[in-house]
Amino acid sequence: MGAFLSFHTWHDTILTVQRTGSVRPCAEHREDHPAGSTAVARSHSLLGRTREAQRWTTIRVACALATTAGRGMRPCRPILLDDSGSLSRAPSGQPTFICWPLAVCSGRRQRRRGRMSQVYAPVPKPRERDAKPVFSWWADVVVLAGLVTVAYVIVLAASRWVAPLTPVTSITLSPQALPLYAGLSTMRMAGAYLLALVFSLVYARTAAGSRRAERAMIPALDILQSIPILSFLPGVVLSLVALFPRSNFGLELAAVLLIFTSQAWNMAFGFYHALLAIPKELREAAAIFHLNPWRRFTRLELPFGMIPLIWNSMMSWAGGWFFLMAAEQFTLGTHSFALPGLGSYLQTAANQGNIGALLLGLATLIIVIVLMDQLLWRPLIAWADRFKIEQTGSGTSPSSFMLRILRRSALVHAIMRHFVIPATEGIDRIVNQMFFATPQAPPRMALGSTRPELPIRATSAKEGEITRFSLRRAAGLLIGLLLGAVCLWGVIAAVRLMAHLTPDEWRLIPVSALATLLRVTATLVIGVLWTVPVGVAIGLRPRLAQRAQPVVQIVASIPATALFPVLLLLLLNAPGGLNLAAILLMLLGTQWYLLFNI
Repeated sequence: MGAFLSFHTWHDTILTVQRTGSVRPCAEHREDHPAGSTAVARSHSLLGRTREAQRWTTIRVACALATTAGRGMRPCRPILLDDSGSLSRAPSGQPTFICWPLAVCSGRRQRRRGRMSQVYAPVPKPRERDAKPVFSWWADVVVLAGLVTVAYVIVLAASRWVAPLTPVTSITLSPQALPLYAGLSTMRMAGAYLLALVFSLVYARTAAGSRRAERAMIPALDILQSIPILSFLPGVVLSLVALFPRSNFGLELAAVLLIFTSQAWNMAFGFYHALLAIPKELREAAAIFHLNPWRRFTRLELPFGMIPLIWNSMMSWAGGWFFLMAAEQFTLGTHSFALPGLGSYLQTAANQGNIGALLLGLATLIIVIVLMDQLLWRPLIAWADRFKIEQTGSGTSPSSFMLRILRRSALVHAIMRHFVIPATEGIDRIVNQMFFATPQAPPRMALGSTRPELPIRATSAKEGEITRFSLRRAAGLLIGLLLGAVCLWGVIAAVRLMAHLTPDEWRLIPVSALATLLRVTATLVIGVLWTVPVGVAIGLRPRLAQRAQPVVQIVASIPATALFPVLLLLLLNAPGGLNLAAILLMLLGTQWYLLFNI
């Protein structure tokens, strides 16, 4: 029943209310029902008039979930009928539905139109959560300070983007420059994350919605995930610098795209697997309500995949910090490019062997990671807990002090009421009208006639199916030709590159490839040996998970290349030397992906 109540046709749901307090869907709604015509009477004394004569009473409950949502309550608690004939809600058993924010919006719309279901099922004893939210002035001060800070950093980063091109930028190791560098790096990370989020939603939805596309897109995603970030470096940087030769826009965009390549693949995989795990009952409910693709995505698929999407976003954000040094400072031939930021600061300190500056940069990075965890990721995790689908209520739920501050801020409520909610409703309406509306043309009228003409020719369903099949086949053929041309160009370029190799270098290639394979295999084995038991232990203990999650995120975000000088000094004289150091460096970048996905 929860699946059916999670859509906008709740106001047509017919419920049967038993005197014992259970609620179940009614099979039919007839005038000859034992409750008679009073079953649909819109009156507060509905159940009182039929209480003595009937054990079961059929009532029409208009948008029960939206009612409680519009009043700030949790959705759809069981309805009880007491001896006096009045309705109340059970004190326990609060099932959580996947479209809770949408129910909130629906409840507000129903309340503004005066069609709330309190007319049919009033709640005589308002609970504490029925009261209006209590706002605090200090919460508004905190929110306003945060908005001003974010706006200042955005303006500062934008001024850097449009500044004249300066390929060689001197990176100062002064501690006073660290706040500025931290802000600039955070803005690059945010830009890359937004691109990765849009890419993940579109790519995963396309792959999950078509088996033919899935067979090509998922292997391609796996291949892209295996390509190192430095492999994208020459083509991305040189092409963007050539497109924007007079400003830093090309370099900044190149850094954002390089960070994007370290974030997007993991998020796309996580959301794709979440879409595959949607229960069959919810898919059938979406089909019964004839939801178009856009409404099915916004009402079912996106809410269902919200929790894994947020967790994979945290891991991808940590991966962006991990590769920040390679994205902000790089060398191509005789040209060196550097952008002011934490990554270039750590890279410069590592190149100069300045251990003090390196530790100071790592400390700043850890502070930024902790702030992001407390101000962004923990509120998102606590907010996304409402999308959890479970048979029994969980003992503990995630909490966040920042989320409590946002809920007590009148400024946030005003922004949501006057800007965010109208904007989302407008976007939803525009997308439905532009892409998914099916308007029917008015019937043609003959001149001087009062009856509409019959259509000249009606396109049969078979002809429409043939047309769609032809279009899909042509599009698939075009995409296949483009991919074939790209692969052919890559093969020709590789042959030209390898034509200059000597026989000794040819013999060295398989030996080097085998050595790399052995190091990678050893890294994976070591990672699996400790991440599987630790991940299972954390997953089975919610309290331990709440404590371990920020620690793991902080450690996973520390760039391994920044630790290379320290590891080299410690392991230079140890057995294995550089091989052991290489395995440890790869382990620092591999083990956290294993731990987060167990």
